[in-house]
Amino acid sequence: MLNALWLAFFLLAAVAGLFQWLVLHDAQVFTRIVQSLFEMAALSVSLMILLFGTLTLWLGFLRIAESAGLIDLLGRALTPLFRRLMPDVPAGHPAIGLITLNFAANGLGLDNAATPIGLRAMRELQTLNPEPESASNAQILFLVLNASSLTLLPVSIFMYRAQQGASDPTLVFLPILLATSASSLVGLLSVAFMQRLKLHDPVVLAWLGGLVLILGGFMAILATLSSAAIAATSSLLGNLTLFGIIIIFLLAGARKKIPVYEHFVEGAKEGFEISKNLLPYLVAMLCAIGVLRASGALDVALDAIRWLAQAAGLDGRFVDALPTALVKPFSGSAARAMLIETMQHFGVDSFPALLAATIQGSTETTFYVLAVYFGAVGIQRARHAVGCALLADLAGVLASIGICYWFFG
Repeated sequence: MLNALWLAFFLLAAVAGLFQWLVLHDAQVFTRIVQSLFEMAALSVSLMILLFGTLTLWLGFLRIAESAGLIDLLGRALTPLFRRLMPDVPAGHPAIGLITLNFAANGLGLDNAATPIGLRAMRELQTLNPEPESASNAQILFLVLNASSLTLLPVSIFMYRAQQGASDPTLVFLPILLATSASSLVGLLSVAFMQRLKLHDPVVLAWLGGLVLILGGFMAILATLSSAAIAATSSLLGNLTLFGIIIIFLLAGARKKIPVYEHFVEGAKEGFEISKNLLPYLVAMLCAIGVLRASGALDVALDAIRWLAQAAGLDGRFVDALPTALVKPFSGSAARAMLIETMQHFGVDSFPALLAATIQGSTETTFYVLAVYFGAVGIQRARHAVGCALLADLAGVLASIGICYWFFG
């Protein structure tokens, strides 16, 4: 899928470039295309400098959290909920613990830890599957919730905004929190409808009710504020949450009497290695997006969508953020490249860039998740997993658009 998508970007750029040259008589189009290759390659390297520092810093703190037992604690807290959402999984089955650890790791942005744990959980669920080639109800729910992008701390998005010169990188914290909650809730409800899950269970109602109360409280408070005050509140909560979590990690490590400095350095080394391996992928996708933009192909597609939006009487500013939304289900690296390119093209604090960042934080690479998780256990029939996962993605995009108009005008 990713190979075809990457090749398509270059072929579309070539066709659009020929059209600009032969039909519109724009002799400079290929100069812009080639120049964009060098500019995007240089941007990739400058982005990696911040990426090295940010991942090294964050994975250092996360290693302290793991060693202090905070991830296990979150896992035990979520166990009662998942036992009810997955009634076919026996109480005490190892899959429950692995599932809760996977969601705890995802929520804290521990992608490097979440995927291996998630694959182990999928294999444990496969041992309970009466039809090994067809996804079970528990496997579908697990995958859809993974694909709904329930990330409570989008550190990577803060990092990209900081690299592009944002005065306040955490400005999108609250919009992402609200949008990702919407996508996860829609994913859960769609699976519950298809599988006839009993959501009226007291434990499930307590969790869902608590989530609704928290989000409803946020929205009730925000409804009384001006746009400037909403942006300031999001900034305050983002920075306060980020630093507060770091302090909690350190205090938990000190309470367990672990050597926090040594554990930080150990985790930081892992962050350095991960960053180093990302550069080739970042160069590849940014250059592909760059030539697509320089050829005019991307602008033509967006202009057509913008015309349809305006014909329907809608504000068309959201259209400039749609490239991130359109490629996210297929490729995380392509969506990341689209986000960075949008920041470069419109400005890091422009409406399209803020919306693209919110979409990036509230949607997931659905087809990649499907391929990896189901492919690891040989499942060929996904049943209703694809439809429910894509519905969650759509909810994340629509929620992002509405919330960003509310927050940023």
